[in-house]
Amino acid sequence: MFRRILMANRGEVAARVLRTCQRLGIEMVAVASAADREAKWLADADAVVTIGPAAASGSYLHAETLIEVALHHGCAAIHPGWGFLSENARFATQCEAAGLTFIGPNPRHLREMGDKALARATMKTLGLPLIPGSDGPLSDVNDAKRVLEKVGTPALLKAVSGGGGRGMRRVDHADQLEAAFSEAQAEATSAFGDPRLYLERRIVGGRHVEIQVLGDRYGHALALGERECSLQRRHQKVLEEAPSPGLSADVRHEILPLISHAMGEARYEGAGTVEMLLDETGALYFMEMNTRLQVEHPVTEQITGLDLVEQQLRIAANEPLSLTAEDVQVSGHAIECRINAEDPDQGFRPSPGVVTALSFPEADHVRVDTHLRSGDRIPPNYDSLIAKLIVTGPDRETAIARLDGVLAQVQIEGVTTNVSLHQRIVRWDGFVSGQYDINSLETEVMGG
Repeated sequence: MFRRILMANRGEVAARVLRTCQRLGIEMVAVASAADREAKWLADADAVVTIGPAAASGSYLHAETLIEVALHHGCAAIHPGWGFLSENARFATQCEAAGLTFIGPNPRHLREMGDKALARATMKTLGLPLIPGSDGPLSDVNDAKRVLEKVGTPALLKAVSGGGGRGMRRVDHADQLEAAFSEAQAEATSAFGDPRLYLERRIVGGRHVEIQVLGDRYGHALALGERECSLQRRHQKVLEEAPSPGLSADVRHEILPLISHAMGEARYEGAGTVEMLLDETGALYFMEMNTRLQVEHPVTEQITGLDLVEQQLRIAANEPLSLTAEDVQVSGHAIECRINAEDPDQGFRPSPGVVTALSFPEADHVRVDTHLRSGDRIPPNYDSLIAKLIVTGPDRETAIARLDGVLAQVQIEGVTTNVSLHQRIVRWDGFVSGQYDINSLETEVMGG
């Protein structure tokens, strides 16, 4: 196991990894931009290095500086967390060239899965079902027209290097294709520096279901179960739960071994998430793969009893997976709310500022992942996450009831939050019944 690592990330991400490092006796060097340098959680790290200005491009995204700091402080590895450089194949290659272990997949898998069209082709060869669409990047709008004639409408144009809904456009009618293609390509170029697009059928009323996977460098892989992530606003997840209330036991028992086999065949290393779309008939289709831990990984931890950061560290340290499918016992139900500094009544306007008071109820069924303490400032330079509130119960009904009670006891002062939105969700009939899809939050709860 590593003696010391560098955490190449900030905020809740870094604080979460630190907790596991402390438990395992691993020293962690934290980095902070000028905007984060006064954050109180940094006092818990073994060393703190200020690495640049508030702008992420000069700090958390500056690969050369991160590697230099890691080497100077005698770190053996770099943990990229999630976001920033976590899926950057070039950064992983740079770490290897410097003699540092990149705690994540190897550069080849980062490249393959980062290219959404290549990821589709790879998963097809491994036996995963795909949403009908183009076999690779579209050469031009005429190529898109030919694919659209085969798959039909409604359809989606997506950026090959995309994520978070950027570079994505709906095509509900064939006469919308040319304009949608031009808009998606322009946005993809601006956001990712890559104009390539692919097209796939749009599943109406679908649900976003993702499968947590682990793989070691010896060809062993394991699918740990699924999470439901359909409650989204503008393609950004708001609330997640595990297991999924929309996935039948038969489909679950079929898909988990299939994904375990596919990841083993691919010799995937580290933690990852296979994102899938569940249609109204109950069929699952591969969408994309995220080659990192997800923000919502705690719900999987809560129902399996596993520490996924620990698993990442052990895999990166060349240890074989010590788990088999029989070892993973799913128990209970977990729900995670992303509590952000934003105003739901003002178009979700960000609300940066000083958190003058911060209090969450304490109970065995409550977990709070946060880096903030009273007096900390939420800078306007990064995402507005305050905390991830995770509530667990022996069953879904109990977990929902507990979450409703816990949300009523959350106290956050100094900034506006979206706690009221989460209270509306847990009391909404569609959520309580488990009958919702990726459009429901905006159309039924928010009235969009």
